[in-house]
This record gives sequence, structure tokens and C-alpha cells, in this order.
Amino acid sequence: MKKNDAQENGLNQDNDVSVNINTDENIDGNQHLNDPVADESEIEKLRVQIDELTDRNLRLAAEFDNFRRRTAKERMELIQTAGRDVISDLLDVLDDSERAQKQMESTEDVQQIKEGIQLVFTKLRNSLSAKGLKPIEALNKEFNVDLHEAITEIDAGEEMKGKVVAEVQKGYYLNDKIIRFSKVVVGK
Repeated sequence: MKKNDAQENGLNQDNDVSVNINTDENIDGNQHLNDPVADESEIEKLRVQIDELTDRNLRLAAEFDNFRRRTAKERMELIQTAGRDVISDLLDVLDDSERAQKQMESTEDVQQIKEGIQLVFTKLRNSLSAKGLKPIEALNKEFNVDLHEAITEIDAGEEMKGKVVAEVQKGYYLNDKIIRFSKVVVGK
């Protein structure tokens, strides 16, 4: 062997090993390539951790899917039964209306019929107001596009300019949210 070949292979003139030829340039010279790069227990810990995280991820996805299904089912049940309370309260008004109708057929006393109808309307308004229904006050108020829908404009004099002159259809709030705009006539 030539001297340069011996030095390249890690041997000196005395056949001593001065450089470990089984080393990687990224690993210090006293570690052998056949030795494990990373500790096997550390690799196993990482595998267990990956398995745990994967399992947790799958469980969370399944839990979210169950939550979504349960919420959708509850929403459908709520929609189907939401009107039950209102309708139950209105059944009393319906009963009163039927009694008033029978009374109109059997009596000629107009005053008594008017009082009966007025009682039915009062009961209806009270039932709806107990559920959160409130009328929008529009007559003689400033026209407000957020509350009113103008059907037409009429000449109404200087004092009623821009104000609601007549209300064609009453508007309503349900729990402070507009469910129907007031249809109004506005003065110009």
C-alpha cells in the first residue's frame, strides 16, 4: 500500500487505526455507523405519542359529528314544536270566536255582539303580546325606512311633511325584532 492510500483509509505506517472509517461526517468520529442513531426507546415513545394523538383526533372528530347530529335533531324538534305554545294560547281565542259566532246567530242585540267581539280581540292581543308581539307605532311619527314601508305619498300640509299620515297595515316586533314592516302613507 502506498502511504497516501494508507492515510486515506485511516491507517498510518504502523498499521494503527487513527480514523474510524465507519463514521459519518455528521457524526463525531468515535461513534460507529452500526450503532443506532437514535435511542430505540425514544422512537417507541414517539410512536406511542403519535398513536395517542391519532386516537384523540379520531375521537374528537366522532364527538363533533355526534354533536352536529344531535344539534340538528334538536333544531328540527324545536321547529316542529315552536308554534305549540302560541297555538295552545290561540285555541282559547278560537273557542271565544266560535261562541261569539253562535251568539251573533241567536241575538239581535248589536251592543252585546260588539262587546263580545271586542273581548275576543282583546284576548287575542293579550295572548300574542304575552309571547313577545308588539305593534310598531307609526301614525303621526317621522317616516323611518327601518320600520316603515311607504306605499304612497300624498300632500298633507307642511306640518305632516315626512310623517306617516295613514297606516294601511300595522307592523310588528317579535321580541324587539321586526317581523313585519308597517305599510304607510307618507305626507309630502
